[in-house]
Amino acid sequence: MNNKKMRYLLCGFALSASVVMAQDGTPSPDSSSAAQSRQVILIIGDGMDEQQITIARNYLKGAAGQLQLDQLPVRSSMQILTTEDQPDGKSVYVADSANTATSMATGVITSRGRISTSPGSNEDLTTIVELASAHGLRTGIVSTASITDATPAAFAAHISLRLCENPDAMVDITYSGIPVGDCSDDLKANGGKGSIAEQLADSSLDVMLGGGAKHFLPDAEGTTESVNSLAQHNGFQVVTTAAELAAASPDKRLLGLFAPSTLPVRWQGENGRAAEEPKRSWLNHIHPYLGSVTQPEPMSCEPNPAFAAVPDLQQMTEAALSHLSHNNDAGFFLMVESASIDKQSHERKPCGSIGEVQQLEEALSSALAFAETHPRTLILVTADHSQAAQLIPYVSLFDAFPIPTSTPGMIARVMTPEGSHMSINYATSNFMMEEHTGASVPLFSNSEGLDLVGPFVQQPQIFEIVRDYLGL
Repeated sequence: MNNKKMRYLLCGFALSASVVMAQDGTPSPDSSSAAQSRQVILIIGDGMDEQQITIARNYLKGAAGQLQLDQLPVRSSMQILTTEDQPDGKSVYVADSANTATSMATGVITSRGRISTSPGSNEDLTTIVELASAHGLRTGIVSTASITDATPAAFAAHISLRLCENPDAMVDITYSGIPVGDCSDDLKANGGKGSIAEQLADSSLDVMLGGGAKHFLPDAEGTTESVNSLAQHNGFQVVTTAAELAAASPDKRLLGLFAPSTLPVRWQGENGRAAEEPKRSWLNHIHPYLGSVTQPEPMSCEPNPAFAAVPDLQQMTEAALSHLSHNNDAGFFLMVESASIDKQSHERKPCGSIGEVQQLEEALSSALAFAETHPRTLILVTADHSQAAQLIPYVSLFDAFPIPTSTPGMIARVMTPEGSHMSINYATSNFMMEEHTGASVPLFSNSEGLDLVGPFVQQPQIFEIVRDYLGL
């Protein structure tokens, strides 16, 4: 082996995943640090299935228009995998954000509600953040939800139940007086790692930006020190406003907490309207072929005043990219989540979901701009699972028949900027919120993914694609 190859190999061992290798296994002749480092930006639209993308495209660009997503060179389909909460359990066909984020973060299929722990046995699963940090890469998470929420948490925490977000929410968790879970085995006193917030404060992450300030206010278990203070003692500078984010030091770890919980969405239905049930006449209640059914009045989407008080997803993404790339020769992994595509669908609010897809589009634009000056940057865009919203006819084909017709669920009739109407149906549950659905979701990539992303992948393969690209 000649001296030049030896020098490159030694550099590769020192920087781990940061050296770019050619297809024949020899190092790239480009010796600049920026060219050698590799970065992965994983953008997750929570609940962003093809229905959500189509609804957003129709509103944002018109039916004949294209989103930024549509212009990416790689488009694939991803199968979601879930199991019962026991070793070797049977398949479960509809997932939640905890187990799906775990699949992407660890490459392991687990059960609903789990945060990077194995089904049944509750063993910790190594995440891509932990693996990257161990190899000297920087890591970050950005979300429009609380950073303790299921998707961001799964990349850096390990706990049996996603609801255990802070030290005061670990034992006998209830909702409206109904028991919903317990994380006693995860208490530090019982040999666990504590709540999600405590684990994030103790984590190897370099950047955390989103909501969730209320989860950092309680005292860390067994101390008189808040989780917020714990994070500061572990080297995080804590910022709470867009101005503080812009002024943050690039040389210190960064924790941004911009709302008590989920960040406000950009858009809402006029006067806060959500989907509504069609109104049936008393005669129609007697027989579905009699009487009449009146559809909800169309609504417009309007700005949400609360949105202006927080940094948007693009601002947070750009801040994270700036901090992670500052004086960094080794590369990084960044997860960016547009969370309320899903959360607004649970509440049957299509305008909120559309605004969140728009935020994802803006974050993607910033990621693509970064990749132009950092060519070894893999960008992946996908969803964790599918959601309830369905685009249905504004005028039913069955209106030609002399009987009243209507959706069995709730409907929002949204006026679009191109002068038409969309009818969006929510019909998975008669409860206070909608449920997830079980369809495959799209997976997109920039040109770095051309030889990495196949036409059909399973969700745990996201971990493998990222790991192999970074050389971990």
